[in-house]
Amino acid sequence: MRLHYRVVVALLFLSLLLPGSAICDEKPLWELGVGLGLLQMPDYRGSDENRLYLLPYPYVVYRGDILKIEEQRVSGQIFKSDRISLDFSGYGAVPVRSSDNTARAGMPDLDPTFELGPALKIKLWESKADKYKLDMTLPVRALFSLDFPSVSREGWVFSPRINFMKDDLIPGTGLNLGISAGPMFADSGYNAYFYTVEPAYATAERPAYSAGGGYSGSTLTVGLGKEYKQFIFNVFLSTDFLQGAVFEDSPLVKRETSFKEY
Repeated sequence: MRLHYRVVVALLFLSLLLPGSAICDEKPLWELGVGLGLLQMPDYRGSDENRLYLLPYPYVVYRGDILKIEEQRVSGQIFKSDRISLDFSGYGAVPVRSSDNTARAGMPDLDPTFELGPALKIKLWESKADKYKLDMTLPVRALFSLDFPSVSREGWVFSPRINFMKDDLIPGTGLNLGISAGPMFADSGYNAYFYTVEPAYATAERPAYSAGGGYSGSTLTVGLGKEYKQFIFNVFLSTDFLQGAVFEDSPLVKRETSFKEY
């Protein structure tokens, strides 16, 4: 077991997100430590208002044969072969107070949410000599909102991703690169939670709107990481592209391209 201290800093401006690095190195079963994250992110995808978060958190990694805890994600392996694995995974998002967001003023708050579901992972290419890997992840997750003590299922999302990882990007530095990109497809319940405007909350500047299901934009995430003694440093920049999304015309969408830094 190794003890680590983790620092996550903002590059320019997030869940989720890039797979772990160290393609070739043998990792211990447990890693424990503490982390400090500085995040700047929009209130929701398409919002033109951002928040800055300074978040301390426990850093826990467990690499069991079935259960894994890595990069603040919990996953459970259901099936695995040399190139294909099936597991379950989760993702979470912070709450949004509508009183702090001009576009949502007078509307109900967005509760904290989490997503759970299975994910099929396919290894496309790997070179241990050159320390890089290319794979595809096909997750399907249900969205749940938490209004304590109640939990409500809001909808479903399918977000396929192509992931590229390169260890020791500049030879001898130990700097690791990760790139993840792909579209999102969500049902009407998922999109409605964030982008529907009920008639009761319509105004002259914010007409009523009903969000449908379908293509829900794309995401590109780039991350750099490095271990130094007992410390791990990570920097991420994630960009959302909402051009062509089924909810693009929602009055709650104020920006079609937005950035998240963490």
